[in-house]
Amino acid sequence: MSSHVILITGASSGFGALTSRALADAGHAVYAGMRQTTGRNAAAVADARAYAEEHGVDLRTVELDVSRQESVDAAVAAVTEEAGRVDVVVHNAGHMVLGPAESFTPEQLAEIYDTNVLSTQRVNRAVLPRMRERRDGLLVWVGSSSTYGGTPPYLAPYFGAKAAMDHLAKSYAVELSRFGIDTSIVVPGSFTSGTNHFAHAMHPADTATAEAYDELYEGLMDDVGKRLAALAPPDADAGEVARTIVAVVDAPKGQRPFRVTIDPADDGSEQVSDVADRIRAGFYDRIGFPDLLTTRTAAGT
Repeated sequence: MSSHVILITGASSGFGALTSRALADAGHAVYAGMRQTTGRNAAAVADARAYAEEHGVDLRTVELDVSRQESVDAAVAAVTEEAGRVDVVVHNAGHMVLGPAESFTPEQLAEIYDTNVLSTQRVNRAVLPRMRERRDGLLVWVGSSSTYGGTPPYLAPYFGAKAAMDHLAKSYAVELSRFGIDTSIVVPGSFTSGTNHFAHAMHPADTATAEAYDELYEGLMDDVGKRLAALAPPDADAGEVARTIVAVVDAPKGQRPFRVTIDPADDGSEQVSDVADRIRAGFYDRIGFPDLLTTRTAAGT
């Protein structure tokens, strides 16, 4: 296994923090991107530094606000100047919501799409020119089982955004394959412990509309999280997502899985995505572009 320089978005907590530590433990140089490193996330910066010192690993933090292109550009430039390159990007930044779809304002939906979808475009535009130039790299997209699996109520804006990100990842995969850049989509299910998705979820700005739903759906918002938690086995471990990402990164170029699902609740996502990805592969074969589904491992091959 060779050591990679890895940039992770949204790495102050949850899957991002777990993944940054797991990748550093595996011998990689890891930059945990997070915003407000001298403000609200100062404790997360200190925790990452302490972990690196205690375990003797190369784990660093970098100021990275995925909602601002200038912050993304500055972060990528800082990592590149310090480490010489960025080999791997883990698109992990995301934001959950809880509430009736109607009660979210259009501005709130735009914010959710910005965090979960547009952020990946900002980061890609910053890192891909050098990756294309080197004919090497890996994009890991942290998706959601909701894209192909069960979609419980009161999570609609989040589900829509994660599905949009999944489709963007699929297009990037074929458009980057001839440049020797790998793509893997890692699909977590509903881990209700070990992350802060539900605890930090956005709630509706239009409270009057949200309250109107209580006439027939009273208590549903609280019940969603409880029922999702009840589906998962008691030993469900959010760290499995981090370990899966390590396995993807450590796999040989061109042999990395296109999609891996980690879903302790078994909401059907893996079965449906297997069919969808198989149909996608068949379609590319029918239109005469099967090579786009395989990453070039050397120039001209």
